[in-house]
Amino acid sequence: MDTLNQLILFGGVLFVVSILASTLSPRMGMPLLLVFLCVGMIAGEDGLGGISYDDVHSAYFLATLALAVILFDGGLRTDRHNFRVGLRPALVLATIGVVGTAALTGAFAAWVLGVGWIEGLLIGAIVGSTDAAAVFSVLNMQGLALKTRVGATLEIESGLNDPMAIFLTIFLVEFMVSQPSGFDVMMLGQFFWQMGIGAAIGLLGGRLLAYGVARLALSPGLYPLLALFGGISIFGLAAVLQASGFLAVYLAGLVVGNRLSRGLYNIQRFHDGIAWLAQISLFLMLGLLVSPRELMVYAPSAVLVGLFLILVGRPLTVWLCLLPFQFAWREKLFISWVGLRGAVPIVLAMFPWLAGFDNWPFFFNVAFFIVLVSLVLQGWTVAPFARRLKLDVPTTSSRVQRVELGVPGQGDYEFVGYKLAEGSPAVHKSTEQMPLPSGVRLLCALRNDQPLEIRGGVVLEPGDHVYLLASASNLAALDKLLVGVDEPDRLSAQAFFGEFVVTPRAKLEDLGMLYGFVAPEDKRNWSIARYIYSQYRHPVVGDRVRLGNIEFVVLEMKDSKLTKVSLKLHQ
Repeated sequence: MDTLNQLILFGGVLFVVSILASTLSPRMGMPLLLVFLCVGMIAGEDGLGGISYDDVHSAYFLATLALAVILFDGGLRTDRHNFRVGLRPALVLATIGVVGTAALTGAFAAWVLGVGWIEGLLIGAIVGSTDAAAVFSVLNMQGLALKTRVGATLEIESGLNDPMAIFLTIFLVEFMVSQPSGFDVMMLGQFFWQMGIGAAIGLLGGRLLAYGVARLALSPGLYPLLALFGGISIFGLAAVLQASGFLAVYLAGLVVGNRLSRGLYNIQRFHDGIAWLAQISLFLMLGLLVSPRELMVYAPSAVLVGLFLILVGRPLTVWLCLLPFQFAWREKLFISWVGLRGAVPIVLAMFPWLAGFDNWPFFFNVAFFIVLVSLVLQGWTVAPFARRLKLDVPTTSSRVQRVELGVPGQGDYEFVGYKLAEGSPAVHKSTEQMPLPSGVRLLCALRNDQPLEIRGGVVLEPGDHVYLLASASNLAALDKLLVGVDEPDRLSAQAFFGEFVVTPRAKLEDLGMLYGFVAPEDKRNWSIARYIYSQYRHPVVGDRVRLGNIEFVVLEMKDSKLTKVSLKLHQ
């Protein structure tokens, strides 16, 4: 009994320390997952805690479960319009890209580490995929609002590339165990089975789960649990059928997140906490599993492999994979850089351990150190690099509170709260002058934690909290009305998008007469929209197209259609 109580105490303290240590992340720019990993290593057998943990079977089970939860949460938050924009390039990166990265890195690893080509390729396969937990965490914690094409491609790639990495790793492990004389065609069929059946189970299971959440009459607190365990069940079903559970659970989350409207925010908010719990548990456990003393033995060679992966293998593969797509060089460079490695390579490095390889510490420690190199070098520089390449766009929301009144299948009204910043359009204006959308009601306003009398109108000031009753369809309009965005000068709305808003239907010839530029002879009758679509098959907010001294900037997209364009004049 005393041992059990001590385990509860140590477990609780570890989580509290990890959560408190997370406050260092925004101050130092440190990736939060690196914090959790370091806390686990410090608590391990070679650290201050002295906790010995080497049960690879339980570690693999817990890591797989945590990754399923993280991927389901990532799917819940992926908008279907963004999914359309990033799907094709992400799919190429998640398949051909993983194979190319694994092959290049594996060849280099075999040469540098002095091992056989199969062992080298196994190292490449283990670290060949980006990690969903790392990518989702770093992009969210850095507060980056990336161009949709870039952000969607990175997130979808990290959600889809695990099956390919798992297939390559298992294939190479089985090859080393059985030593076949040639390539087994059945392995290729197994890959298509995993991808095809996994995708089918995810899409169909997601539709069924969304239908159940929307139609069943349950206690409000049970809907998030139904979504969570429904997602885990979909993962388990795919895994039992020898299909890709990771692909299935990500696609299930995507379907649920885009088919539900009422009650979705409460489900997402619940899953945000569960995803954090999964990430903390995962990286604490992986930190406990490694021995820093043994890790340092492989450090010099692992650093070389990690640098090759980051600086050569990943960038070369990304540039080749994105050639058929309309990505600017800045976008390709950033996608090349944000190929973060995290929990997945460490989990894949357990496969040689589970297979009983005598040299499993070699694969595990090399992969672990490469993950450390990636989190330190790439994770620490994501935000500065994005701003350097001018790929961040103005943020669009400053909602501080959102509480849904109904549950799935009922009314979609909710309480929404905003904290007014100095730049808010509503500041220094009376509440009576606020052009609220139809159906929205102002409920109260707080100043210095005291309610204001709003009957008859009150002049709002910076720092006031405003609370309204609104439907989800009105949130975008309220954001424009109440949000004050504190951005760098380059990202102020006027500086970024330009001073003039024009209709996408305007003719180039007419604009040329007005602003003094000459439209190409064969494009004079083109609209602005047609000219932009000639440069970008799927334009996103922030895309720019130059014509003489004029630059057209995509200002707004609705349902994948170009609705607003701004115009910038260059001398």
